[in-house]
Amino acid sequence: MDPYLVVQLVLISIGATSAMTWFSYFVSKKFLKLYKEPVLLCTVFTELEVDLSPGSKRKLGWLFHYLIGFLFVVGYHVVWVRNILSISLLSALILGIISGVIGIISWMFLFKITHYQTPIDYLGFYIQLFFAHIIFALVATLLYFITMLLVIITKEYIT
Repeated sequence: MDPYLVVQLVLISIGATSAMTWFSYFVSKKFLKLYKEPVLLCTVFTELEVDLSPGSKRKLGWLFHYLIGFLFVVGYHVVWVRNILSISLLSALILGIISGVIGIISWMFLFKITHYQTPIDYLGFYIQLFFAHIIFALVATLLYFITMLLVIITKEYIT
């Protein structure tokens, strides 16, 4: 795999995951609810009795959150490179909806296997998670489009 492509996808995933996370933190603060994915992942590690310090679990929660974002961006890249969907606002919405459903199902599974006991507003969490994934996909699509333009312009004028 082209190392420049890997860097491109990493940067896109950092931007998109950060936008999604900022949205989740904003909604958490606005509604005074726990909708923060990295914090919830830390709690999942605690429930799974992962033998790490609380600080390490927090770091692992953040790392895992960004790793999942990277995997989503790699999936989007495959969809676009194989021309399954074009790079467009519509494809961003479609990918966001699909990602949102995958995210909700994944969290339902995590809560089920850990017998998660902390009282949270599950419906509210899933609704904000759905919209957070749409934001993720919109930002990922925009950044992908911008970086592709930069690659085209760079190749045109530098080579």
